[in-house]
Amino acid sequence: MNSYYYKIGGHAIAVNFVDSANDDSLIPSFAPFRLEEKPGEVLFEMTIDDHLEWKEDGDEIGVFDCGGCNYGVYRMPDGGYQYAVHDIDDVLCSRMRSNADFSSCQVSLLGQTWVQRNYGLNNALMMAYAFAAAQMGTMLMHASVIRCEGKGYLMTAPSGTGKSTHTRLWYDNIPGCDLMNDDNPVVRVIDGKAIVYGSPWSGKTRCYRNVQAPVGGIVRIQQRPENSIRRLSTVEAFCNLLPAMSNMKWDERVYNGVCDSISELIRIVGMYELGCLPNAEAAILCHDTIAVGIRE
Repeated sequence: MNSYYYKIGGHAIAVNFVDSANDDSLIPSFAPFRLEEKPGEVLFEMTIDDHLEWKEDGDEIGVFDCGGCNYGVYRMPDGGYQYAVHDIDDVLCSRMRSNADFSSCQVSLLGQTWVQRNYGLNNALMMAYAFAAAQMGTMLMHASVIRCEGKGYLMTAPSGTGKSTHTRLWYDNIPGCDLMNDDNPVVRVIDGKAIVYGSPWSGKTRCYRNVQAPVGGIVRIQQRPENSIRRLSTVEAFCNLLPAMSNMKWDERVYNGVCDSISELIRIVGMYELGCLPNAEAAILCHDTIAVGIRE
């Protein structure tokens, strides 16, 4: 068995490959996060074994559409879970089994191509990370993150609304910006401070950076015929952030952990709504309001 270790958002994880049919070449986006030595403690340990037996005694929670892909979720009698991960073509790419707190996971890769096997393992790791860390002030957030003058600004919205377009406009029009992650950054609350980290999950943009920054602001993007920005109330911010987090509403441990972390994040940082056109003026308005305005 070959074991690899990674540190993502301050949490170490272990990935074990049972045989030579699979190895870390299946997850190249994890390379920047790899540890050379075994850590003292890990968030979770995942073992990849293509001969994992699928148990039939689980209760189906549901089948969930995740951006055109489907996750089948089953609750096991011991409180753990089984997942069936299908890609956008409805190919069964992997099955994952976990204990109740996701500290121990087993995955069977069922795809026939490298792309399918990569997809199956990558998604299993993403779910295990989000759900294992849910009670640790750690959130996996659907957002695009631009860093400016040392702080990370998170742009969130449903897919296709323009998160990536807006961060690109910051990059093109505001000096000193760099992209930290374009789809699933890690956000943590540590000792009363909000920190955003790059991650191995970045959607269609290959931005897998082992970087971090204090959170400077959070913005909900909405397409509008003119540019405008306003600060959201606490309730509005919570309602907008909850759907952006990897979550399991039916699991009390995960759900309460995510809700508590969102509440603390809003208390520390707050949130804005940007109604905008895809132009430079929108990026400048947003920057001047949540970055320059706060400094002044």
